[in-house]
Amino acid sequence: MTETVTRYRTLFISDIHLGSKAAKADYLIDFLRYHEAEQIILVGDIIDGWRLRRSWNWPQDCNDVVQKLLRQARKGTRIIYIPGNHDEFLRDFPGTHFGGIEVALETIHEGADGKRYLVLHGDEFDVIVRHARILAHLGDWAYDLAIFVNRALNSVRRRVGLPYWSFSAWAKLQVKQAVNFIGEFQRVVVEEARKRDVEGVICGHIHHATIEDFDGVSYINTGDWVESCTAVGEDFDGKMHLLRWDHHIRLAPKRSGQEKAVADRAAKRLPARAA
Repeated sequence: MTETVTRYRTLFISDIHLGSKAAKADYLIDFLRYHEAEQIILVGDIIDGWRLRRSWNWPQDCNDVVQKLLRQARKGTRIIYIPGNHDEFLRDFPGTHFGGIEVALETIHEGADGKRYLVLHGDEFDVIVRHARILAHLGDWAYDLAIFVNRALNSVRRRVGLPYWSFSAWAKLQVKQAVNFIGEFQRVVVEEARKRDVEGVICGHIHHATIEDFDGVSYINTGDWVESCTAVGEDFDGKMHLLRWDHHIRLAPKRSGQEKAVADRAAKRLPARAA
């Protein structure tokens, strides 16, 4: 049976964190099987250099993601890689091509509808990351603990047939300081878009997927592949869609009608303000 592949003009993906035990590389491989695009923009933290420096962790799923992207590039998909703070070592190579994947510090994306978006990772606007590196790394270790709980919980959920659910994302939104940080981050990123005279901004970094309008400026955060398993797709009319892939499909070699229905629900387009 031929599976349905959804085509987009552009896919925006960020915060995969390959090299971290928390990375949902297997979910992303599934996502890329059912979603293709003329252009893919990787919006930072694709490789988690921070964690790889602490302890090496590179399972086959990480290779699979890299090979999948390289194959897409060979087939003619334009792929732009904008490094984030976790893969900042690539910021020394702007304009370089690796296997057909172009490295850029940021880019201006012009949508099919003529709307212009500033695309960057976003850590430039995170005061802790830019000016208090020790605190950032301490926060990273605490985040690892939350992700450990996340993995254990979802291991149980998978055994009983329940879809993936992010404890770490839920917990983050229960903390007032975290919610305030998200709001402030959105404010300063939108202000930067206004300064650049563009109609929108597309970023990652804070692992909070959303599409919102701030007084005429579109704020789009692609989310991540650690907590929410989300990406953003631009259709051929220029409309942006928040995409969630929270069901692991690859484990089922042959899918029944019921499993196909689950896959279709997993690939649904979310409302603009969904997170």
